[in-house]
Amino acid sequence: MRLSRYFMPTLREAPSDAQIVSHQLMLRAGLIRQEAAGIYAWLPLGLKVLKKIEQIVREEMDRAGAVEILMPTLQLADLWRESGRYDDYGEEMLRIKDRHERDLLYGPTAEEVVTDIFRSYVKSYKDLPKNLYNIQWKFRDERRPRFGVMRGREFLMKDAYSFDIDEAAARRAYNRMFLAYLNIYARLGLKAIPVRADTGPIGGDLSHEFIILADTGESQVFAHRDLVEMGAPGPDLDWDGDLQPLVEQRTRLYAASDEMHDQARFEAEAAEGDRMTARGIEVGHIFYFGEKYSKPMGARVAGPDGKEVPVHMGSYGVGVSRLVGAIIEASHDDAGIIWPDPVAPFGAAVVNLRPGEPTVDEVAEQAYRALADRGKEPCLDDRDDRPGAKFASLDLVGVPWQLIVGPKGVAEGAVEIKRRATGERQTLPLEQALKAICAA
Repeated sequence: MRLSRYFMPTLREAPSDAQIVSHQLMLRAGLIRQEAAGIYAWLPLGLKVLKKIEQIVREEMDRAGAVEILMPTLQLADLWRESGRYDDYGEEMLRIKDRHERDLLYGPTAEEVVTDIFRSYVKSYKDLPKNLYNIQWKFRDERRPRFGVMRGREFLMKDAYSFDIDEAAARRAYNRMFLAYLNIYARLGLKAIPVRADTGPIGGDLSHEFIILADTGESQVFAHRDLVEMGAPGPDLDWDGDLQPLVEQRTRLYAASDEMHDQARFEAEAAEGDRMTARGIEVGHIFYFGEKYSKPMGARVAGPDGKEVPVHMGSYGVGVSRLVGAIIEASHDDAGIIWPDPVAPFGAAVVNLRPGEPTVDEVAEQAYRALADRGKEPCLDDRDDRPGAKFASLDLVGVPWQLIVGPKGVAEGAVEIKRRATGERQTLPLEQALKAICAA
């Protein structure tokens, strides 16, 4: 992509009502534009990051055995009346009537819809287990939307729903999602801590939040240091095997947000040197809620003895659009965003310091094509602008690498590369520069 043709509307200053770093930087870097309170248009750079996060979430869901579907944003109120939640959900639900005076709602979550889909087709325990997931826009009419995409009204969410014959099988599904979530956050370059959580309006009796560490986080987190330093389980798991030991390894160590924190228990379960307190941001929430929806909605299957029983269910949410803001909160500096490589909108920027000068143009084009051929998703900064302005805008939007081509370097047979995360610079022959970028 040539930046002279791209749509990248950066700002010198963030609007005064942007209160937190991620909101300020997303507006300044041209990732989003506010259309109404808590509702945003996603501009090209922001959309590229959003799609990359979405794809990583999708790959880890698929790996763990979940199957993707796409559910509607508008849902029938009658389904929510069946579950008993229509009147209980409150003012966050946006209620709508169509031209036939049928009650609809803009879905804040999808337990009812997915239960209706499941009960229409699955009738026997032999067809279990099932885990259906959806990456779809949701709407919750927050009274005070704030903090940009961190607490908006419209948001992109991955929500998965498991269906099992009994509690033991449902807990195995829960374990798969628990570990899959840790893999998702690790691939996004984040350190995630699972903490026991309140089930809230979803219901159920087993729930964990996943909180990433960030100095600007909204929550206080109290955790055993060993849990914080424990790595993700990795992709090479036997997803159909016994995952309970891996889950217990991570849940027997103390971890709580300020809402669920018990200081006495923390001190009893962690030695003073092992107690860690930090700020964090919730980026995922998983629930096991048994028969809460299957019983009232008649989602039943025939068991081994031929008798029909309600299925046991769980739900598993990841805030995909919220993750864009959360990553920025966890990874930025005074110059702008520092994207982890897997989600950066461009893998590298080739910076032409003298557009229109044939020898510089030739080397810049050569570098751009070479990076593209090697899968680095480069952009070519061929804008007619001052070098300092180019560097500032590329730092702001967080491109992980800059490969800088100027007349002096071309004359000497060299280019300069800069690593955004560290600020480290090197002057190298072009081929060595390309290898350094592609090896990272």
